Amino acid sequence: MQDNKPGVAVIGGGLAGLSAATTLNEAGTAVTLFDCEPAPGGRLGQDTRADLGAQYFTVRHPAFRQACRDWEARGWIVEWSPQLYQQDLEHGLRSSADDIQRLVAVPGMASLAGYLQQGLEIRQADISQLQRTAQGEWLLRDADGNEYGPFRALILATPAEQASALLCVAPSLQQDVARVRMRPCWSVLLEFAQPLPTLVDACFVRDGPLDWLARNNSKPQRSGNESWVLQSTASWAEQHVQLPAAAVVAELALAMERVTGQRLPEPLDSQAHYWPQARPAEQLKWGALAAPRLSLYVCGDWCLGGRIENAWLSGRQAARALLDS
Repeated sequence: MQDNKPGVAVIGGGLAGLSAATTLNEAGTAVTLFDCEPAPGGRLGQDTRADLGAQYFTVRHPAFRQACRDWEARGWIVEWSPQLYQQDLEHGLRSSADDIQRLVAVPGMASLAGYLQQGLEIRQADISQLQRTAQGEWLLRDADGNEYGPFRALILATPAEQASALLCVAPSLQQDVARVRMRPCWSVLLEFAQPLPTLVDACFVRDGPLDWLARNNSKPQRSGNESWVLQSTASWAEQHVQLPAAAVVAELALAMERVTGQRLPEPLDSQAHYWPQARPAEQLKWGALAAPRLSLYVCGDWCLGGRIENAWLSGRQAARALLDS
């Protein structure tokens, strides 16, 4: 049963924001989730054809393990056991089998965001300004001048750069967040008419522009054509920010040929997506940031060093800190 106080606003619909919002919702707190995109998801992605953002996730923390058990029981996630390889200059391409459990959402990583937003009040708005009222509540304004609120508390779950821009109302938090540096990534999708003749389902690459490649349709419950996702290193993405998408596709496809030792056929379709804030440059251990006197909290995977699990943990920590205040 929800209380009658003004609700809580969560700004940012990636996994951290969804985690915070669902934690509050389950505790009976009225919550509104704001995201600038038509559908929440962040780096879980929104493409239903292939996973251009997060590729899979692993589990370390007991609380996240329990959440994953629940998601698995609901049929939201399953284990992915790819034929895993690694490639570097010294040893070339070789098998890299391990006992790590890798989990994926079905039928795509973006599906997890869809499942988690069930029952939430969601508004599409690009929030650009925060105002603290004389009554200690929050008003939000978007880029079009629309106003939302009041809200009794606020959780920022955006990438660090956007959070820093909004935090002029809380200079001490802004100073911390402004120090965070995120690094980019180019993702490329290649679709083919026939399966490629390789044993590789996924590969960690330690040479050249690629960091990772994966046969997307080797993941459970994926349909459609043979499809591969190629992800660049952060350094290569930083050096090729302005490269046209077609050139990115060509460069990373050529790098894939060098990794696999095979000439690629002409793809049926291809696309490239640039993630400007794909991963944090530093492995921070903040968990979540808080200014309880302002009823203001900040979370994101960057607060804990990246990874799907850490996005979920950071959002949960911010929500629990608010509930305990």
